[in-house]
Amino acid sequence: MKGLRLIHGRDQIRHTLLTRQPIIKTKLSENQMEVLGQVFNEPISLAQFIERVFAEVDRDGDDAVERIGVALGDQNPRPHEISRDELSKARSLLSPELNRALEFSANRIRDFHQKAMPADWMDPITGCGQVFRPVSRAGIYAPGGRASYPSSLLMTAIPAITAGISEAIIATPSGPDGNVPIETLAAAEIAGAHKVISMGGAQAIAALAMGTKSVPKVDVISGPGNIFVVMAMRYSFGMVGVPSLPGPTETLLIADYSANAVEVAADLLAQAEHDPMASPILLTTSAELAESVTSELDKQIGSLPRSSIASTALTARGGIGLVESIPEAIELANEYAPEHLCLLTNDADKLLGKIRNAGGIFLGSLCSEVLGDYVAGPSHVMPVSGTARYSSPVNVMNFMKHSSVFAVPDDQIADLSTIAATIARAEGLEGHARAAEYRLPRQDHK
Repeated sequence: MKGLRLIHGRDQIRHTLLTRQPIIKTKLSENQMEVLGQVFNEPISLAQFIERVFAEVDRDGDDAVERIGVALGDQNPRPHEISRDELSKARSLLSPELNRALEFSANRIRDFHQKAMPADWMDPITGCGQVFRPVSRAGIYAPGGRASYPSSLLMTAIPAITAGISEAIIATPSGPDGNVPIETLAAAEIAGAHKVISMGGAQAIAALAMGTKSVPKVDVISGPGNIFVVMAMRYSFGMVGVPSLPGPTETLLIADYSANAVEVAADLLAQAEHDPMASPILLTTSAELAESVTSELDKQIGSLPRSSIASTALTARGGIGLVESIPEAIELANEYAPEHLCLLTNDADKLLGKIRNAGGIFLGSLCSEVLGDYVAGPSHVMPVSGTARYSSPVNVMNFMKHSSVFAVPDDQIADLSTIAATIARAEGLEGHARAAEYRLPRQDHK
């Protein structure tokens, strides 16, 4: 494939294919900058734009959301709730095949997250434990506008609802015709969402984070979105919980001689067609496979409807790296910490224990990453940009918190109180020490 990078050697792969630009440093196009300037009638940076959006929504609520939406060209900019009748109608308009597919996917997602629910525990010896409780409200952002992504709504809303929250509030923008796509509305009903509000962009995140007359303030915001939505989520951190900052998708394939070039090329293109900023990368020990995949990409991309997007992603942020061994590829993968890691080797299951950092790990050539996108069960909203080093895919714990429980047995109080008082005095906190010692037998009080 013309322009596709073929890199040899660990160090060159590390410094070319596996480098990233943090999302915070993403540069907007001239057209995007011009649009931002139109909103507030002056040239403005992305950071300034987000700050102004939050300030105006905080001050003017729904009016600010509408005003900003109008300036951005939204066809139906004022936030308003979609009725239950509209949700039901949207679902009735879906083809039976898509309805069944979404229901099937929802059931698999729900089953996975039900099995992942944490259990309260108490240690009777120490008298300490934990209890897990859901947050009250979660805001789920469902991208829309020119396209709809019902799968992303299911993958984010169902874990929240399974966690036991009181309200799952979906925020989703209307399309060019002023209506929210029926696929999105149907997915909201299938997921069991409590409320669907038509609004989008950074202003929607601000409304969820701070609350307006029409939009309840939430405790957690989750879901994928464009650069404006992601930066608004980042700004709202602290006002609400933000489990992750989604960004352009990335997939790292590790393949040996046994991999099928047709399947490998298809996997790369499946991720490349997401976004021009997607990162579809192959690491392989086989020069023959690398050559075959390059040829196969040329064959497959021509008939792809989103071929220009895929081509841009492959040449700008993708490529093939030739490594000396599979252990070397795994070392690079652990450093890179990809969103998706696909092991297309003849002993994939034996490699699982060596993987430390990845959002999702796909074992074997038959288990394509696309199954994870739609129907396997775990959420496809996964950590990107190397954040898989310390964070996880969307899960029930993103919508829960735990409280520590202290019920120390009476026969341990004296010893623990004496030790606590000793440490408290070392820190200069006499009040702490005395509060502990008042629990000692009276003759031991100082």
